[in-house]
Amino acid sequence: MISGVVFLDFKKAFDTVDHSLLLTKLEHVGVRGHLLEWFNSYLTNIYQFVYINRILSEQDMIKRGVPQGSILGPLLFLIYINDLGNITDFATTRMYADDTNMTFTACSVEGLRHEMKADIENLKQWLCANKLTLSLL
Repeated sequence: MISGVVFLDFKKAFDTVDHSLLLTKLEHVGVRGHLLEWFNSYLTNIYQFVYINRILSEQDMIKRGVPQGSILGPLLFLIYINDLGNITDFATTRMYADDTNMTFTACSVEGLRHEMKADIENLKQWLCANKLTLSLL
C-alpha cells in the first residue's frame, strides 16, 4: 500500500469564520433555543478599538471570526469545519483546532494520485462554500 498526506493550513483560521454559517452549523449539531440565541449574541454586535498613548481609534464592528485565547474559540472553529470529513470520498480527515490533515492510502501511485486529486477538488468546493482559504507555502 502507498500512503499520502495533505496537511491543511487554514489562512487566518479563527479570524475568517463566518458568523451566520457558524450559527447554522451550531443549529445543525443540536444547539437550539436560548443557547443558540446566546451564541448569536456572543458573536454579533462586537466592536474593537485600539488605545495607544491616550489616543483611542475609531471603533470597528467585527463581522467574522471567533475569539482566540479561550477554550470556546477552538471549539467553535472545530464545529465550523466539522463537516469537512463528509466531503471526502477517499481520505481520512483528522482535525485538531486549525491543524487538519487528509490521509490517503491506495495500491498504486496512479490510484493514490486519483484519490488525492478527487478529494482536493471536493476540498476546493468546500473551502469556497465555507468562505475559507488555505495558506500556500
